[in-house]
Amino acid sequence: MSRWGRSGIVNVRMVITEEKILSNIDKIHRIINPNSKKQIIELEEDSYFKDLIESVKTYLIEYPKKKNFPVSVYKAAYELVEYATNQFEENTKQIEELIRQREKNISLAGVLKNTLGAVENKESGWKDRIKEISNDFQGDIIDTLGQIGRLKTKDSQNYQEAVKLINSKINNLEVNLHIEIDMERIEDRSKALSYIGIEVAEALKLIPKPEEEIQEVEEFEAIEEQEMEEYFEETRVSVKQSIWSKFKSSKLVRAIKYVFQIRVVLELPALPEGRGEF
Repeated sequence: MSRWGRSGIVNVRMVITEEKILSNIDKIHRIINPNSKKQIIELEEDSYFKDLIESVKTYLIEYPKKKNFPVSVYKAAYELVEYATNQFEENTKQIEELIRQREKNISLAGVLKNTLGAVENKESGWKDRIKEISNDFQGDIIDTLGQIGRLKTKDSQNYQEAVKLINSKINNLEVNLHIEIDMERIEDRSKALSYIGIEVAEALKLIPKPEEEIQEVEEFEAIEEQEMEEYFEETRVSVKQSIWSKFKSSKLVRAIKYVFQIRVVLELPALPEGRGEF
């Protein structure tokens, strides 16, 4: 329940004024800044962030005379959506790079495992096998493989510790724990960014574009499903099908489509609105 007073919306929780909304938008900007010390950890549990978004959304929706909507708030809200969209795109690139690195690590784990087997069994050319991978691994790994090959007995403590070190490296490359943590962190940020696109951009469509902001823009069609597929084909990396399928079906990809459609609608208010569901 809410009603309007001279200063803005009178809400059960707060009085929302133009100055307050601009302040809240600035706070949102700072939170989603990738260099910010305060990072989004879990969107569902971050009530402070969600309250800030809700205040902006409510102001946009419930402002009584949309034609007289404050230009400063319109600009700030529009720039927030643009900034969030750009950050979302950067996050997508980072995720692709992490997927590429994870696949490379898994491949290196297989190479190292095969080389270790060749060295342990003293296969013909095992020294050459070590040299072949010398550019792919740090010196301590290469030296340890050489040590394993030179040791005459597998029962010695030195041999066991050396093999343990190599197996530990293989396991780390297969598990990719640090990459998984980074991907989870980026996905959490992307959820927050898509939340802005869904909540703020949708509400912003209700506001007529201020006269002083209207500029001639080139006509282009809203992004369709086929174009989204082409986008991902151009930017995707060669990864396991299961991983890529999971990524394409994630909320992040659907949010990209939605935010792109929102951007088109905001920039070209004369065109038919994009679909609100994705």
